[in-house]
Amino acid sequence: MVMKILVIGQSVVDKISTQNNVIIQAGGIYYSVLGLNCIKAPEDEFYLISSVSRNSYKYFADEYDKVNKKYLTWSELIPTVTLKIFNDRERDEQYDSINSALFVKYNVLNEFDGILINMITGFDISLDQLKKIRSEFKGVIYLDVHSMARRIGKDMKREFRVISNFSEWAKYVDIIQANETEFSCLLEEKNDIKTAELILNSGVKYLIKTMGDKGSRIYFKSGNEIASMFHSAKKVKAAASVGYGDIFGSVFFYNYIKGNSINNILLKANRASAFAASCNDVENMK
Repeated sequence: MVMKILVIGQSVVDKISTQNNVIIQAGGIYYSVLGLNCIKAPEDEFYLISSVSRNSYKYFADEYDKVNKKYLTWSELIPTVTLKIFNDRERDEQYDSINSALFVKYNVLNEFDGILINMITGFDISLDQLKKIRSEFKGVIYLDVHSMARRIGKDMKREFRVISNFSEWAKYVDIIQANETEFSCLLEEKNDIKTAELILNSGVKYLIKTMGDKGSRIYFKSGNEIASMFHSAKKVKAAASVGYGDIFGSVFFYNYIKGNSINNILLKANRASAFAASCNDVENMK
C-alpha cells in the first residue's frame, strides 16, 4: 500500500551556539522530513510545503531531494535562527526574519493519507488556513505546537507566552504535540489534566507531552474520562541539541497512519527521539 503524507512547515537555517563552537546547518522542518525519510517504506510518497532559498538549499538538499518538491516555494531568503544551548533550561532562539505564511494548494489535500504540520516559526500557516485545510481534508492532521508558544520579543528574540486562542486551533486537528514548556503555554490553565480535558473536549483525539529525558505522556478520552499513557525515555548520553522532538513527531505520525497501537507508536517514537538525542551531528542521526 502506497502511503502519501504531506508535511507543512518552514525551513530555517540553524546557527547553533554552544560553549565550544558555532555550527551552521539545516533546521526547522528539515528534521521532520529526515525522520520520515529514515523510516519510510520504498513505495511511500512524501510531499513538502515549505519555503527554501537557492543560497542555503545546500544544507537541505540531502533530505529534501528524497521527497516530492512540487509544492516547495523558492524565496530570496529564509530565516536564520541563532540558538543558544544550555544544559539546564530551554534554549534561547533569536530570528533574523520571519517569512510570511506558506502557500497551501487546498484542492489536492485529499490525495494524502495524513498531514503533519510543524509550526517551526509559529507563522507557518494561519488559523484561517488551518480551517480551510480541515474543511477540505478528511484525514488525520497532526500539529506540533513548536514556536506558536514563542512571541517575538525585542531584537526578534522568541520568548515563551500563553498562545492566543489555542483552543480555536485545537478544533481543527486530530493530534497535538508539545514539549513541557510549550504544554504550559497552551492555555491559561496550569493543571495538566485540566488542560488535557479542555483540549480533548475540542475534538482532539490525542494530546502528547514530550518531556525530554523523562519520556512522554499521551492524553486521550476513555469514555467520559481523561486517560493517559506514559513511556519513560531510554537513558542515553545526550549529544544533539536540536531536532529530536521533530523526529519524535515524524515517527509517531507515520506509525499512527500505518495503524499501529498507541502503546507501540509511543514506544517507537520515544526510541527514535532518544536515538536522535544521542547523536552528536546530523550525519550520525541519519
